[in-house]
Amino acid sequence: MFKKKTIEDINLKNKKVLVRVDYNVPLDANLNITDNSRIRLSIPTINYLIENNAKIILMSHLGRPKGEIVEKYRLTPAAKELEKLIGKPVKKFDEIVSEEISNYINDEMKHGEIVMLENVRFNPGETKNNLDFAKSLASLADIYVDDAFGASHRAHSSTAGVAQFLPAVAGFLLKREVEVLTSILEDPQEPFLAILGGAKVADKIMVIQKFLSKVNSIIVGGGMSYTFLKSKGYEIGKSIHADDPAEFENQIKFAKESIDAAVKNKVNFIIPVDVVVAKMDEAGNITDKKTVLADSIPADYEGFDMGEKTLALYDAEIAKAKTIFWNGPVGFFENKDFENGTRRVAIAVSNQKVVTVAGGGDTLAAIKKFDLSDKFYHISSGGGASMELLEGKELPGVSVLLDL
Repeated sequence: MFKKKTIEDINLKNKKVLVRVDYNVPLDANLNITDNSRIRLSIPTINYLIENNAKIILMSHLGRPKGEIVEKYRLTPAAKELEKLIGKPVKKFDEIVSEEISNYINDEMKHGEIVMLENVRFNPGETKNNLDFAKSLASLADIYVDDAFGASHRAHSSTAGVAQFLPAVAGFLLKREVEVLTSILEDPQEPFLAILGGAKVADKIMVIQKFLSKVNSIIVGGGMSYTFLKSKGYEIGKSIHADDPAEFENQIKFAKESIDAAVKNKVNFIIPVDVVVAKMDEAGNITDKKTVLADSIPADYEGFDMGEKTLALYDAEIAKAKTIFWNGPVGFFENKDFENGTRRVAIAVSNQKVVTVAGGGDTLAAIKKFDLSDKFYHISSGGGASMELLEGKELPGVSVLLDL
């Protein structure tokens, strides 16, 4: 159960409402949006505010401009995309806060209309949660709505600071994200399976520790799996691992401890039994590719994908599960020569008529690549936020909202 107030628990009629959305969308070289998912996800909340005759003031970040005005990070493309999707004009300002903006909102803007402020990260105070900047944002409105789950793990001026100056509630997207992710930890249908991939062990340490007391099975794949293979004393060749020797040793120690803890907790902990390895030339072209047993990776080869025996183990475990959480591709799926493992996992999970939850930018990119977006129970819009929530951390952008 979501324990914070939402837009349905507060009077919004004829109010000025400041809404934090997550329009940190991918852009191509011509500044065209290549995936509008995050904008589409904000529309139910915006439509509800329109229905309640509110003045809607949208704010978001885009990229990492580091407190400076960077032309390629302006939110103009997002405003134009929202106009197309919602069928209403969106007045985009090229500043974040100004007298002109305040006067427009108070004197010219009609109820039910939408304005969008410029990228909040153009202000150096945003990422420092500067309260003067937060207060200036809050001065534009009567109520604050947080619907930016993807930024809710950041204690920034536009996510946490503004809540000190305005009544703060959640939008529909934020509520659903927290409800779904919390429910799979607190009351999952069993067997509960976690599939964890991606390149870095460091990104998954806390969530693995949490899952070892929550799940029935853990599948480890992708670049991080080579650290687990190394912990068993196997040669991993040139496969990805932490660059710093001391950090790598600590991660090997963690991997071994995790495998031991899984045995103790009766968690089926699945690591690769065979992998697809290759040699590459300096231009990135494959000079040789083959499948080898996980304990027999040649010293001059690099692991790029899971082998067929490993994928058969994955398939069997996925078929048994009633709740599945997936974060991280299990291979270098961006390259068609190494996409097989991630494609197989994506298809297998999407075919299960159970609670299937996926999160993380690379995972979402893979799901989109294989055209499976509509076949998951829930796809999280926030990779870092979803992982921190599952680790048991309090999200600053959620904790500041009004309690029910």
